[in-house]
Amino acid sequence: VNPAVTFGALIGGRISVIRAVYYWVAQLLGAIVAALLLRLVTNNMRPAGFHVGVGLGEGHGLLLEIIMTFGLMYTVYATAIDPKRGNIAAIAPLAIGLIVGANILVGGPFDGACMNPALAFGPSLVGWRWHSHWIFWVGPFIGAALASLIYEYVVIPTEPPHAHQPLAAEDY
Repeated sequence: VNPAVTFGALIGGRISVIRAVYYWVAQLLGAIVAALLLRLVTNNMRPAGFHVGVGLGEGHGLLLEIIMTFGLMYTVYATAIDPKRGNIAAIAPLAIGLIVGANILVGGPFDGACMNPALAFGPSLVGWRWHSHWIFWVGPFIGAALASLIYEYVVIPTEPPHAHQPLAAEDY
């Protein structure tokens, strides 16, 4: 349900472009429907959406979104995507929920701790409020891409094509 996490999985080569596009369409449509339902149950109030807090520049909000989404995507990789994770997959929902909660506690007062472009898009579209909206797309996509690349190429690197392989026992 997060276009940034979908982008991270795409950058890491874990899903195809076609699948990513399908996910993005579903995620954005879901966010729009949710914002419309929110408007319906709140007596037609316009959703406020996400915004950078007073006294915080757009650059700081962008950096905050990059860092928080990096932590989220890294946690997703470590607990749900990494093929060498072992039995840790059972705690993936808990670990992901804890990082989201921690990010909300830290970043919430400053920019709402979005970490999810769909979460920003639905209320912005329905409430037609676009101020600093780009931060909640660019930041999460950069953070997710960085976490994916670091995890794929540093934490679980693939073997180089000319790596020395240990000899099998029957070869000596």
